[in-house]
Amino acid sequence: MNSVEISVKMESDAVEFYTKCAEKVQNPVGKKMFLSIAEDEKRHIELLGKLLKKLDMTVEKASPIKAIQSIFAEMKDAMVSRIAATTDEMEAFRVAMEMEKQGRDFYRKSASDAPTPLEKKLFETLAEEEEEHFRVFSNTFEFMQNNSGWYLWEERGVIEG
Repeated sequence: MNSVEISVKMESDAVEFYTKCAEKVQNPVGKKMFLSIAEDEKRHIELLGKLLKKLDMTVEKASPIKAIQSIFAEMKDAMVSRIAATTDEMEAFRVAMEMEKQGRDFYRKSASDAPTPLEKKLFETLAEEEEEHFRVFSNTFEFMQNNSGWYLWEERGVIEG
């Protein structure tokens, strides 16, 4: 398998894992966050599929953090009250963070080995988005551990309006 085929498999596994996590997580913020990241991963599969089929495509970076900020903004009332996360939920976030780090590292390596400028750009973009996913999961993990002392990306704007 080449890097693109491996990437499709990784992204498919991520969609399946994040979808299952969303079904199991009781915390509404965590549930929406997993679903949002799963949608990003589906978009990655679509881009990789186009590359495999040698279809015309434009590689544009998405903004997972903006989507998650929107989720937090719409659920700020639920955030203000303490929402306890189960040990299983916290483990799901730990696994997700590790998956995103591994994906980022794989895409960085694939970008450096890419045979075409388009593949290089796609892998660089995917690496950046996986890094953002990691930050989203990490931030949500911190929130779910201790939402009373938590700040969204060091800003209070979402909670304070």
